[in-house]
Amino acid sequence: MDLAQRVKNSIRDIPDYPKKGIIFKDITTLLNDGELFSEVIDYFAKKYENVDFVCGIESRGFIFGAAIAAKIKKGFVPLRKKGKLPYTTIAEKYALEYGFDEIEIHIDAFKDIKNPKVLLVDDLIATGGTAEAAIKLIQKIGGDVVAAAFLIELTFLEGADKIRELGVDVDSLVKY
Repeated sequence: MDLAQRVKNSIRDIPDYPKKGIIFKDITTLLNDGELFSEVIDYFAKKYENVDFVCGIESRGFIFGAAIAAKIKKGFVPLRKKGKLPYTTIAEKYALEYGFDEIEIHIDAFKDIKNPKVLLVDDLIATGGTAEAAIKLIQKIGGDVVAAAFLIELTFLEGADKIRELGVDVDSLVKY
């Protein structure tokens, strides 16, 4: 069985969470399988070993992004919700189903490296709003987003298409 199918088999569906009608894709079951989790990290690390930085979106993007960054021995940059980073930041708003949210990045996240190649990582892409805001932030501080990598893509919400329209390759291991 290939990696994508084994990952798919490891993900637990939680019906009606966080609200009725949603089937939540629970990745804690994957994280609990050390061997499979390691294979997922190796999969992305091998493909993106030549980037300069890995950016992870709060919070599950931290899990995968930091592990990939450590594996390829590159810096990890967290993208956090407004007010959570301690130094000078820039922010980008994005639309939610009901309202807006905002994420931030440190202005010096790339250590004055000119045009660093950046991999953006999160556990899941749905509508693409958060990933789009993250890409815009990375670009505002001089980063070149070479790809956006996700464990899961919900294809029916077309978020990956929104990211591709920004000129960024999308790499999703599992698609629903």
